[in-house]
Amino acid sequence: MSVKAHPLSRKARVLVPAVAVALLAATTAACASDTTSEGTSSSVRTLTPDHSEHEESPSQEQSPGTQQSPGTQQSFAASVSAETERVRQEAVKRLDGVEGRGNAVADVSVSGLPVAASEEVRSARVRITNPTDEPAFYAVKVEFVDAEDKVLDTVVVGVEDAPPGRTVDAQANSRKAAGVKTFPRAAQAERG
Repeated sequence: MSVKAHPLSRKARVLVPAVAVALLAATTAACASDTTSEGTSSSVRTLTPDHSEHEESPSQEQSPGTQQSPGTQQSFAASVSAETERVRQEAVKRLDGVEGRGNAVADVSVSGLPVAASEEVRSARVRITNPTDEPAFYAVKVEFVDAEDKVLDTVVVGVEDAPPGRTVDAQANSRKAAGVKTFPRAAQAERG
């Protein structure tokens, strides 16, 4: 006699990790949106493809023992937030001694992200392309200015180990500029 598994059990095993990842992403985003007077950076990710990486096949199953508990997810989100703040503090230190606009303004572009009127932050996408042959640390100071070119807030974003010849994306968030039409710009950028 063979025992047949319930048809939803396979789907559940596939959906549970996907739901866990979505919750983790939402939790991380919520933690990262709480800003200090310097603002925050979040969501650093590589945009250009890395041909050495391989994608996991949808047919591969995750064993039940590798699923994360809610406590583990919260701990992970807290560690990601702490790491983001550590990198931001390093970027602040590196920009402290920079005169002028820095050595990497040409490597950086900044654009505003659309927001709803009810949102409590203004966000900017910071795109960094590392033209060198080695991974590099980038420190970028983003200014949020109004239509009259008045600086409403300054946010420092740090990106650690930006891969050579690739583009990475980071986000700068400002609570001080919320509710005002702003135009973000790179005030300084230093590659080190």
